[in-house]
Amino acid sequence: MTVFARYKFISTNSFLRKLQKFLSSRWRAIPLLDRWLLKELLPTFLFTVSAFTVVSLSVGVMFDLVRKIVESGLSLRFAIQIFLLKLPGFLVLSFPMAILMATLLTFSRLSSNSEIKALKSLGISTKRTIVSSLLFGLLMTSITFIFNDIIVPSSNKSADAVLRKGLGVSMQSDYVEDIIYSRSGKISDPNSNKEIDGMTHLFYAKQFQNRKMVDVTVLDFSRLGYKQVLVAKNALWNEKDTNWEFSDGEILTMSPDGGSTSITFENYIYPLDSGLKKLADLPKDPSYMTLSDAFKAKKLYKISGNTKEERRLKVRIQEKFTLPIACLVFSLIGSSLACTSNTRTSQSKGFTLSIVLILLYYILSFIFSSLGVSGSINPLIAAWFPVFISLSGGTYLLNKADN
Repeated sequence: MTVFARYKFISTNSFLRKLQKFLSSRWRAIPLLDRWLLKELLPTFLFTVSAFTVVSLSVGVMFDLVRKIVESGLSLRFAIQIFLLKLPGFLVLSFPMAILMATLLTFSRLSSNSEIKALKSLGISTKRTIVSSLLFGLLMTSITFIFNDIIVPSSNKSADAVLRKGLGVSMQSDYVEDIIYSRSGKISDPNSNKEIDGMTHLFYAKQFQNRKMVDVTVLDFSRLGYKQVLVAKNALWNEKDTNWEFSDGEILTMSPDGGSTSITFENYIYPLDSGLKKLADLPKDPSYMTLSDAFKAKKLYKISGNTKEERRLKVRIQEKFTLPIACLVFSLIGSSLACTSNTRTSQSKGFTLSIVLILLYYILSFIFSSLGVSGSINPLIAAWFPVFISLSGGTYLLNKADN
């Protein structure tokens, strides 16, 4: 071993010893009661995270990958990469469910062994007993938020890129399909020289690839009574002149009297804004968006007058916060329910009860989310109402357990 290698080895060991000493001192600073409860809680949590993740991955990814390996010739190397890249997205979904089951099983076991009753006889209330599980739920809320906002969008995009590469579909990082963009503004009346508000343009492109729109259709309603249809093979945004350059296409104009004119072109400059390109640069699926991406997309949809997509993103933005908060909500419900008097829950019953509570929570969330997207209720209320209902139920159970 060289002197440099020996020095590096000693330095690494020294760093690890210091880190271990620091973590040990931090751990000892936690009250004994909370250390004991966390030691009881963590193994069950890690097991349930693994179980839920394996099941959800098997249903959501593995079967689809096996089908692509058999039918489409996807290589095993690419399949393994995709599987690992999809893992963070399923971990995010597993964390809240694992918190609920872990707290329910752990505190039920302590309750059935009369340890919760023993703590009460020492003057330790149920509220104090579950503090460690609530803090753990708060920690997992932070971790879930970081995963969901930073790691999951990036890993999902990478998984799609690897899949396209493995199937030989497209290797471009900016590949997007079915781009739809509408623009609102003033519609002019050629006869009266008046203007009214409305949708002036509707743009559709089959693909966005290599910084270029492919198979483009533009409907122009900017003149009252006239309808203009532009069809082109390609459209490219000119950053310098701030306009769109269409190539190899045709323009059909229909007038109010029923007449029509048609012209073909090799190159045509069209005065659309850059909002379309910005929208194409953003992923369509909110699970592929960071919060920053979602806010940008919401702003673009608002400018373009697409109120339905704007509402949908308002709900999804709030769900970026409510999904992590579910960890805290489930830790409160699980520990409070398990500590309720006369509650004795076996592992099989605890698993069943966890699944039922999880289904109820997510069904409630889905219903309110759909109402928010449709515009029936405010997006903020749609995203947060299930959380407030669950927190209220958890608080009721905690007060009942503390009596």
